[in-house]
Amino acid sequence: MEQDLREMFKKDREKQKHTIRTGHEERFLKKLEVSMPAEHKPLKGWLKVAASVAVIISLGLGFLFFINEGNTTTVVDATPAEEQKSEFTFGDLSPDLKKVENYYVANINMELAKLEVSPDTKELIDSFMEQLNNLNLEYKTLNTELKELGPNDQTITALIENLQLRLQLLQKLKRKLNELKLSKNEQIIDNSI
Repeated sequence: MEQDLREMFKKDREKQKHTIRTGHEERFLKKLEVSMPAEHKPLKGWLKVAASVAVIISLGLGFLFFINEGNTTTVVDATPAEEQKSEFTFGDLSPDLKKVENYYVANINMELAKLEVSPDTKELIDSFMEQLNNLNLEYKTLNTELKELGPNDQTITALIENLQLRLQLLQKLKRKLNELKLSKNEQIIDNSI
């Protein structure tokens, strides 16, 4: 019973012809790809990120342009800059009064900048702008009186109250616009139900 193992395996191989099943190579390559994915070049990844950022920025700018195209602004004070510089204001009297005047003027301008004009709200805004313009004319008259008569408590108080009234008027307009927007939203919700 002495058999040579080499001979035995050789005979066994000759009896069975081993063939590889079809698709073996494809399955092997898939498994290889899963276990050892090919390294991606980092340059392509950066290009994708840069392209995405460029698309997002362009969409944002387009959206802003589209929104701002519908907004129109209403000019309250149409006096040229030269007249405004030569105009005497109560802020010229003292640094404290200048701070008060700058505070109110800055808040008034900020409230004006926040206004969103639409066809639905244009009539309401125009009526408030007319009242604001009347207060602005009164402010100029008070400034002229201050220049001619000199500083006195009554005129300075009237000027500060004028600025306060203008700011309150703009805040009231803002509240009315919010109420109008809320009522429209409620109507839309009621109609959709």
